[in-house]
Amino acid sequence: MKVLISDNISTKCVDILKNAGLKVDVKTGMSPDELKACIGDYHGLIIRSATKVTADILEAAKNLKVIGRAGSGLDNVDKTAATKKGIVVMNTPGGNTITTAEHTIALMVSLARQIPQATMSMKSGKWEKKKFMGVELFNKTLGIVGIGNIGSQVARRMQAFSMNIIAFDPFLSEEKAKEMGVEKVALKELFKRADFITIHTPLTPETKNLINKEVIKTMKPGVRIINCARGGIINEKDLYDALVEGKVAVAALDVLEKEPPENNPLLTLDSVVTTPHLGASTREAQENVAVAVAEQVVDYLVHDTIRNAINFPSIPSDQVAKLNPYINLAERLGCFAAQMFEGGVTQITIEYKGDAADINTAPVTIAALKGFLTPILEETVNFVNAPLIARERGIEIKEIKSTDQGDYQSLIALRINAKKKTSYFAGTLYGKKDPRIVFVENFKVEIIPEGALLFMYNNDKPGVIGNIGSLLGKNKINIARMHFGRETPGGTAISVVSIDSPASPALLKKIQGLPNILSVKQIRL
Repeated sequence: MKVLISDNISTKCVDILKNAGLKVDVKTGMSPDELKACIGDYHGLIIRSATKVTADILEAAKNLKVIGRAGSGLDNVDKTAATKKGIVVMNTPGGNTITTAEHTIALMVSLARQIPQATMSMKSGKWEKKKFMGVELFNKTLGIVGIGNIGSQVARRMQAFSMNIIAFDPFLSEEKAKEMGVEKVALKELFKRADFITIHTPLTPETKNLINKEVIKTMKPGVRIINCARGGIINEKDLYDALVEGKVAVAALDVLEKEPPENNPLLTLDSVVTTPHLGASTREAQENVAVAVAEQVVDYLVHDTIRNAINFPSIPSDQVAKLNPYINLAERLGCFAAQMFEGGVTQITIEYKGDAADINTAPVTIAALKGFLTPILEETVNFVNAPLIARERGIEIKEIKSTDQGDYQSLIALRINAKKKTSYFAGTLYGKKDPRIVFVENFKVEIIPEGALLFMYNNDKPGVIGNIGSLLGKNKINIARMHFGRETPGGTAISVVSIDSPASPALLKKIQGLPNILSVKQIRL
């Protein structure tokens, strides 16, 4: 079998692949057309962040079985297209954790004491001691947005600086926060209280422009912001304006929306400390991820074992046909539940009823966890680390099995518990393979869990459906399907509309304003 390495990577990766009997070609710096022309010859592809694996390239990948990313980020891979073709997509989560945390801290100290600016001044022959007055980290409030692998390492280290650490993470429970020695707060409160803010979330539709001019207005004057996560989480124009106005004192950026940047005005400001995406750039980290991805690709191509795949669980080959429909249902059900649920989760109970109680539930439970965690954590979650990530956030996982079929031949249900709230979601298989969500809280429904969905609570009154359809039509959004459920005639009801293209925030606000609409959420599956 042949493996293509299309980005610069440690030679240890090549050695491991060759020692396993695989043929290896290293072709870096290829254009998309060049990659498309040659990819059909290869069974494995190893990349870092430079190579863009698009649907067009995957269409030409006739023999490709696995894509291995040396690193955690996978926003340069069309994961949906790869999954449809049965191509396993792997990453190396955790390999960059320490180095990115350390780089975050290095930037934090640098901007607090203006070290890069003072260095440039000294090298130009100046002695501007009074100009570079710094601030102490001692007793300042550090706000961490996203306290997963990297964020938690930053928190642990900054406690040694005697910083007061507050954190926002949608899956962080109060108990886990106390165990970590941090204060769990709402995102709005974090922005309001923090002297320093550091970001450790993936770039998703929910985190795009998470920090913008409206959010910056709520921050302390002179706040300091660090981003070693992903470009695009901060609106760069709004940050520029805030820096010029002095609302934000200094920003430290390892990532930008466009890399390499072209005439980015942020780079003209003395109040910006920046590095060229160096968060993972240490010798140790690069060797760690190179070795890890090589071993994972060898395990799959040579030994037929999947590790750290973000789109396939590791299950025995003779069980694949039976389990895959349940795995698909569980992952979609978990993803749906996560986008419906709000609050710190303390416990997730997965219930298997009827025929579902007789299957190997271990990979199905993992699929439900992966689905639940993915909407917020995205590429950092896979079928291997989902249980660990849940435990790290203080989420207790339980399984319950019952052969009682009830109204369905097979049923998988999720009970999501917080301190004062329990939510219930359940799904089944139609024709033994097609997933359906059949319960949302107390409402019996029949939802096809795919694409973009608008989920609305509404009063069960005439005209609701017509108003929704009319408004979507005016905005040129086509309705694919509509699903409904109600508790009692004339009471509270739910309306679920499957749409061909996502609705904008402005349109969601208009829907919220329609008569008898109580709330609206957009769900992406």
